[in-house]
Formats: sequence, C-alpha cells, structure tokens
Amino acid sequence: MKKVFLFLCIFTIAIGSSAQVKLDDFGRIILNTYLPDNIAVPSEAKGLLTTKLNQITSNNGMGGSQVNPRFIITANVNVGTKDIVAGPPQMIAQNIDITLFVGDALTNTIFSNVTLSLKGVGTNENKAFIEALKTINPKNKEVLSFLEEGKKKIIDYYATQCDFILKEANTLAEQYKFEEAIYKLMIVPETSKDCYFKSKDAATAIFKLKIESDCIEKLKQAKLIWASENNENGAIKASEIMTTIIPSDNCKAEISKLSDEIKKKLQADQKKKYDFDMLEMQKHYDTEQKRLDSEKEIAIEYFRNQPKTVTYNNIYWR
Repeated sequence: MKKVFLFLCIFTIAIGSSAQVKLDDFGRIILNTYLPDNIAVPSEAKGLLTTKLNQITSNNGMGGSQVNPRFIITANVNVGTKDIVAGPPQMIAQNIDITLFVGDALTNTIFSNVTLSLKGVGTNENKAFIEALKTINPKNKEVLSFLEEGKKKIIDYYATQCDFILKEANTLAEQYKFEEAIYKLMIVPETSKDCYFKSKDAATAIFKLKIESDCIEKLKQAKLIWASENNENGAIKASEIMTTIIPSDNCKAEISKLSDEIKKKLQADQKKKYDFDMLEMQKHYDTEQKRLDSEKEIAIEYFRNQPKTVTYNNIYWR
C-alpha cells in the first residue's frame, strides 16, 4: 500500500450544537468527523465526503454529538490518473485513493487506517470526483474491519489509562471542579467494562460531594437572606433557594432546622407554603437511574459551557 500522510500544524474541530447532546451520548465510543481545509478535494465534493464519513460512523454505532472530541475519523486523498472517455459527450474518468484514519488527535496516534481505491466518471473533473465519492459504501468489509480495529484501540486506551483518568477526576474534585470531574468520568465507554464501572463508582462519589457542596452553599445563602429579612418576604426568597437543594445526608438536619425556624415566625395560615418535604426534595436522585441521569446532565452542562471549537497541534499521520 502506498504511504499516505496527513500533515497539519494546527487543525480545528467545530463542536456540535449543544442541543444535539443527549444522555445516551455518554458511555459510547463516538468518532468526530474532521476534514482539514487543505484536503485535496474539490469544494463541491467536500460536503459529500463529510457525509460519507458521518454515515460510516453512524451506521456502525459510533456517530453522535462531539461530546468527546478526542477521537476522530478523517481522510486523506491522493488523486490518481485521469482518463478521457470519448463522447459525445466527452467524459472524464477520475481515479482516486482515499485513506481513512481513526485516531487520537490529542496524542497524535493512529489507531487504524484503510485505503479505498475509487473511480468516477463525469463531464468534468469535479463531477467525476463526486461520482467516485458516491461509491464509498459504509458497510464495505474493509471499512467495517477498519472501524473495528479503531474501536479496539480506543478500548485499549481506556484500559491502560484508567488509573490516570480516575486520578485526574479525583484531583479536579479536590479543587471543587465537580462538573469537569464528572464529565471526564462519564465519557468512558461502556465497552471498556472495567474502567467504565470504576469510573461510574467514582462519578457517584464525586456527585455526592457536589451535592454536599451545593447544599452547604445554598443553605448558607438561604440563612443570610432569612437573617436579613425575618419576615414573609424573606421566607419567600429563602424558600426559592431551598427548593432547589438536593439534600445531602449531612445537610438534611440544617434544612429542617431552618424550615422550622421560618414556620415558627410566620402566621399559621402562611406555614403551609414553607413546609418543605424532604422526600420530595430528594426525588431527583432517589433511584440509581435518576442519579445516573443527573450525573449525565451535569456532564452535558459542562460540555455546553466549553468553547465551540477544539484545536489540536502538530498532527502528523502517515
């Protein structure tokens, strides 16, 4: 096979719309489609090649939002011979080799690659190029084997790097960067079973730390409001904060204490408004699935607040 290289000093991936991010995007291996600006593809054909790469990943369960921009699928094109086909009308037969890559863009590592030899015929070079790209079959055996090899390498990555992932998440949690820590744990794919379950347990522990921290902070705000406005107006403001609290084990007693204090101060007909139901406040994570969904929502919110592009440096693949 010919040696093919892709050299870029810097390239950028545009992050998908946050509206496209779904809970089930977490826990899956997702490949981000990227084509460099200087790829040897006519501008009219670049969109089609992007679509083909998206079809390859989505048809094989590796498509989705770019929730984890680390792993990419990209392509490099070598233009081969161009033959004139007698008319009328005169046609051009275009031969091209397209090499597809799956890899880790952050560590500049190729996981798998495959070269597809294509041919298209059209009334000009651009149309011939487009016709050649149309022949790419996402279910081609070579393509499927290429994806499977890339998937195995990604699973191997998580197997070998799991301890570092867990350590980084715990360090972030110690710095009160709970959302980022949970995000890094939630993008571990289920197919990397050992690391996935370790990350899941770590995410639960950090989620509880976040709940504890949020509870303490919000309760502090509610107390300050109630202390400064010891009346119904203050009760309304304090209650608006308190109803957003998911009570942690260490926070429940303080919530009840403040709730009782507010009710004692108010008239009998006002008390019902501020009778906080602890069980109702806990409903956000009273089952494992709800807790898991809450962790994913935190990860999604962290992702939504990130820059809309990710830039990688010094990529050199061949």
